[in-house]
Amino acid sequence: METLSKKIHEVKNRPIKIMQFGEGNFLRAFVDWIVQDLNDNGAINSNVVVVQPMPFGRVADLAVQDGLYTVRLEGIDKGEKVKKSQIIDVIGDCVNPFTDYEHYLSYGESEDLQIIISNTTEAGIAFDPEDTDFTQCPKSYPGKLLALLKRRYDHFNGDMTKGLAIIPCELIDYNGEELYRVLTQLAEHVGMDKKFIEWMQTANHFTSTLVDRIVPGYPKNEIDAIREECGYIDNNVVKGEIFHLWVLKKEPRVQAVFPADSTGLNVIFADDIKPYKQRKVKILNGSHTAMVPVAYLCGIDTVGEAVNDPTIGKFVRDFVFNEVNPTIDLPQDQMVAFATSVIERYQNPYIRHELMSIALNSTTKFRTRLLPTLEDYVRIKGKLPLHLVFAFAALCLFHKGKRGEETIALKDDPHLLEHWAKMWQECGTDYKKFAKEALGWKEAWEIDMNTIHPALADTVAKYLEEMETKGMRAAVEEFVNG
Repeated sequence: METLSKKIHEVKNRPIKIMQFGEGNFLRAFVDWIVQDLNDNGAINSNVVVVQPMPFGRVADLAVQDGLYTVRLEGIDKGEKVKKSQIIDVIGDCVNPFTDYEHYLSYGESEDLQIIISNTTEAGIAFDPEDTDFTQCPKSYPGKLLALLKRRYDHFNGDMTKGLAIIPCELIDYNGEELYRVLTQLAEHVGMDKKFIEWMQTANHFTSTLVDRIVPGYPKNEIDAIREECGYIDNNVVKGEIFHLWVLKKEPRVQAVFPADSTGLNVIFADDIKPYKQRKVKILNGSHTAMVPVAYLCGIDTVGEAVNDPTIGKFVRDFVFNEVNPTIDLPQDQMVAFATSVIERYQNPYIRHELMSIALNSTTKFRTRLLPTLEDYVRIKGKLPLHLVFAFAALCLFHKGKRGEETIALKDDPHLLEHWAKMWQECGTDYKKFAKEALGWKEAWEIDMNTIHPALADTVAKYLEEMETKGMRAAVEEFVNG
């Protein structure tokens, strides 16, 4: 059996109009899948150059297969079980800017380039005051993008028609506006020419977005069957659910060059994405983030196992329906319907969504996905959302780095992981001290969470002590049933 490559699948020679920062599972199973559909239906004629945003990544693996890979979609569609595989052939180039910086920058001179798409996790769009040396590949995503835009400005002599449609997919509020703000801050910080900054702000078109599709990634437990069905070896298969939603804030230039709503997919250009964003991030992403440390420390490895477990499943449902839904200003019948659909998606029998894949950058994810619910619930109800507080305590214990005798493979900013380890080392079993320090960690949360409610620290400490002394399974069973 041959490996998937242009030897066995025709590679379409389309112009590269889209640059994509990120080569991970989500972008390949969502954005590139949508780009494929737009090409196949004649809405656009464009390939994608994939840029690896971190020194570690998989662009080399994609290049081995000539950018080709398979999207495997499985789930319930209109009441029927569906399994289907599709070869994605829109990746026209793969670039590692850390090893070939000039090749990356050369795309700034491209007449064809029109669109920038990114998903560099919630931590990706951030101002780094030390990211100032553009003679080599900048560390941050804003730094890389700024270097590309500067090359483009210089090459085209500030031509206002050469601006790009910039579409971030990171799960932060108003991600387009935030990327605009960070780019401006960085450009001013490094002393770039004011005319360039004005061109960056006005010639380019930023739009905020919301994305939604559960993407478990590489289906290692099914790969042999998928290979037999497809008739080739693909080491880059990515598995996703049938459901998909992409909401983009209306921006005429973006819609003109990227008519993603024109082929019948669940893509919406909306006047305001905030209601969609709150609903999705608080319920789907928030329940993911709340679930991970509780379920994982109970010995559970996947989302499906977690929601089907009587105790963890009840914990997740009670958190969503009783603590998240009341904080979102939409009709409650709509909220109940959406929350119910999310739980059903978690129970998709074809999806094996590893909890540890969700745990990536979990410190930042708590701040962006759960902290708003904590603040809103206390403001509205005047009391603590205890499921969310229990989940925070579990997150603290998760970052102790042990599940029984097993070492947890924590993946986060090394500086954040060092701080978690330091707090545990210094506080030991003094749970009240640990809770106050963890809640007061402004670098992580951007606020002192001790100020949210006077009982928060004592409640976190109480749950931590129960988790440590009784074990997570006993602690969560007592919590849920008590």
